[in-house]
Amino acid sequence: MIRTTRIFCAAICLLAVTAANAALPDRVGNQPMPSLAPLVERTSPAVVNIRVSQTVQAGSPYSDEMFRRFFGIPESPSGSREVASAGSGVIVDAENGYILTNHHVVDGADRIQISLYDDKTLDAEVVGSDAATDIAVLKVESDNLTDIPIGDSSNVRVGDFVIAIGNPFGLSHTVTSGIVSALGRTGISRNGYEDFIQTDASINPGNSGGALVNMNGELVGINSAIISRSGGNVGIGFAVPTEIAQSIMRQLIDFGEVRRGLLGVTIQTIDEEGAKALGAEVERGALISEITPGSAAEDAGLQVDDIIVRVNEKKIGDSRELANAIGLKGSGDKVEIEYVRDGRRKTVNATLGEARAQVSAGTDIHPGLQGAEFSANATSAGEGIEVTAVEADSPAAQRGLRAGDVITAVNRQRVQNMSQLRQIAENNRILFLLVRRGERTLMLQIR
Repeated sequence: MIRTTRIFCAAICLLAVTAANAALPDRVGNQPMPSLAPLVERTSPAVVNIRVSQTVQAGSPYSDEMFRRFFGIPESPSGSREVASAGSGVIVDAENGYILTNHHVVDGADRIQISLYDDKTLDAEVVGSDAATDIAVLKVESDNLTDIPIGDSSNVRVGDFVIAIGNPFGLSHTVTSGIVSALGRTGISRNGYEDFIQTDASINPGNSGGALVNMNGELVGINSAIISRSGGNVGIGFAVPTEIAQSIMRQLIDFGEVRRGLLGVTIQTIDEEGAKALGAEVERGALISEITPGSAAEDAGLQVDDIIVRVNEKKIGDSRELANAIGLKGSGDKVEIEYVRDGRRKTVNATLGEARAQVSAGTDIHPGLQGAEFSANATSAGEGIEVTAVEADSPAAQRGLRAGDVITAVNRQRVQNMSQLRQIAENNRILFLLVRRGERTLMLQIR
């Protein structure tokens, strides 16, 4: 026992000596060691903690008996209960009280409260929210707020140092650092418009909606997602660039909705082999298979069989990249499109139309679609009809329909709007939906 104690004491002494020897010096030669402290002190007051309360009904994960027992959630006679979640936000306009955060942080909230750097708590209201880009805008009423300058995310380069500030696991105003690992990341979520900044700065649950800050103390991204098998940080995090977040914020404040750009084409991915069959030397691109009459594409002179390979400075390798490039622009925006026609590369300028997200309920269309909601346009490229939501255990859910699915044809007839879907559904008891789900295409039978 004495021997064990001595070894233990010796180990503690060794650790103490090692820790002392490992401490960083204040100076190296005549140069002081760099510190991020001044940058953190300047930007942290603009980052807020967000607490969301919402009522969940029976059928949600919270109503599962094992889930309730594990987390100690009491039963509710009415089948509903209040649950709380946490996230982060960034004050970007102190004068008007505007805060940027993620859509998924505040989605379905009954009450939202924010905590400032000085622990002051305020009630917040949602100005607007956009699921497709995962951006939401909140507003609070308060004097003496501190905001953060918004930087130009288009100037961010791979290798730039950045810091992430947020509320991971409820640990308020946690700061982590890293570099920008990649730019223009897509395919992270099942649906939506993506152009993420990838970083290895630690991002964990609760960081959502927090700040990604450059070394000038400017906001360059809103932290949004991670890739992780365990749910914790593995050095792969993603942030919505401020170029996108600022555009969405402006539209939500001005219009209360996002007026997304629309080119007005039906497209499909084409590879090098397919392009050669059309006499074009293109590795990959987006082939126009149909053009909507009176659309921006028609006005610009684009034609069926044109292969789009670039939008502004963004190279286009497939249909998804074209949908992102157009959908992240606003209606009325001008874009330069490079395409291949008859083996020759050409460019044209197009002024985008407006893709209005008018939501329709499946209940009014067909009994088998009950519980599903649809937008008027699937994507900015007009590829079909997007399923925006599916109620759990509804007829639509039971038949395999999911939020984010894009219906491109019904009973072998191409559909691009709700009136076409309604017309087919009125005359058919059974519907065969051709659905695009991510990179897959599948057929669903609706009775």
